[in-house]
Amino acid sequence: MGTTGGPGARTTGGSGELRRWVEALTAVAAALAAMLVTAALGLLFAGANDLPSGGFGPVVAATVLMAFGAPARIEGGAAFVAGAQGGITALPLTVGVIGALLLGLLFLRPMRLHATVGGRELAVRAARIAVLWVAVLLLLSWAARHSFTVTTGEPIVDELGGLLGASPTVGFAVDPGPAVGYGLLWLAVVLALALAVSRRTPLPLPLLRFHAAVRPAAHATLTLLLVYAGLAVPAGLVEAAVGGHARQTLAVIFLGLPNLAWLALGIGMGASWHGHVGGSLGLPMPKPLADVLREDRDVRLDIGTLTAQDTRAWLLVALAVVALLVTGVGMAMHAPPEVKPLRHALHLAVALAVAMLLVGLLTRITAAYGLTLLGFGGSGSAVLRPDLVTLVPAGALWGAVAGLLGGLTAARVRRAQPHDHAQPHGHDRPGQDG
Repeated sequence: MGTTGGPGARTTGGSGELRRWVEALTAVAAALAAMLVTAALGLLFAGANDLPSGGFGPVVAATVLMAFGAPARIEGGAAFVAGAQGGITALPLTVGVIGALLLGLLFLRPMRLHATVGGRELAVRAARIAVLWVAVLLLLSWAARHSFTVTTGEPIVDELGGLLGASPTVGFAVDPGPAVGYGLLWLAVVLALALAVSRRTPLPLPLLRFHAAVRPAAHATLTLLLVYAGLAVPAGLVEAAVGGHARQTLAVIFLGLPNLAWLALGIGMGASWHGHVGGSLGLPMPKPLADVLREDRDVRLDIGTLTAQDTRAWLLVALAVVALLVTGVGMAMHAPPEVKPLRHALHLAVALAVAMLLVGLLTRITAAYGLTLLGFGGSGSAVLRPDLVTLVPAGALWGAVAGLLGGLTAARVRRAQPHDHAQPHGHDRPGQDG
């Protein structure tokens, strides 16, 4: 029984509010620490610790902000004879995924043992995290700026530039406005997805009707994406051990492994991207992928162009087929038994179409850089954009097929079970714990 009024009630309420702020702070701090460590390790393997003038810390902060989608701006110059300009928009998804998983888990954890949760309580919990998150984003944007002097590699030009006071300087920065905007959008998506994929966290009463329709399909789709990224880890480690480019490969693992894994999933499903990598600017990527994109004009990246470089690329199709069928069966087995196979097909078609839309947006790369000094310098660009007209329909089509086959398989499995075990143990309801 609770009491109202009096100092005891105020103490209890105050301690409860303090505990909830501590929970929010723990979630934000843990996610931030994991992202900073992951980004730092990736950049160490990429050689960013050699940046002059203490540039490593700022570039780590910039990398974390880029994981939220915020663009980094590159600029510089030297009097009237040198200039640098460019920018990069690319999401280091290893950093973002690790932060999202940890933040989502710690956001949901305090609610796992609750039988119900109100919409207001849910909104207040999210608001506490958002307030702390804005503070983090502003601190990171303040730290993510740095400038340093670069050399051209031509001793005479470098010496002349120094004498003229025209030694080229290059700087990078992430502006606070985009940092906060993209960071809050990332946070909202992460918290919404955490609620959508959790099979046991209770939902507010108005949302309970979406539990059976959304959660099994969302959980299965997220599992598919994480399994693809997980399978890429041992492949990357083997490549690092025997491929002769250990540091570069480890940098990819710590910075962009999901980028490549989800690109492989989309291509295996029959979707395509287009882009190029030109000039002196390059991004670490597998050789067949680099061979396709190493052009001065946009080229199509799909299973056909990859197979032309390496016939083993057809394995991406086989892997996608197996993974999607397992996903369909897993979704159907965790859904209520009364859901029909056609309904499973619809649910997974929508979930995979949305997932492929997000994969396309998250794997985009636009990078350009140019530096000139008295006629000497270098430039380059890297572009990778999804063909959403192939990616989203491919997700919907494969989702429908996998959902239908999964629903039919689950129905047969349930019919084959003894009557007293007909209720599948995997049928979860919000508020259960186990």
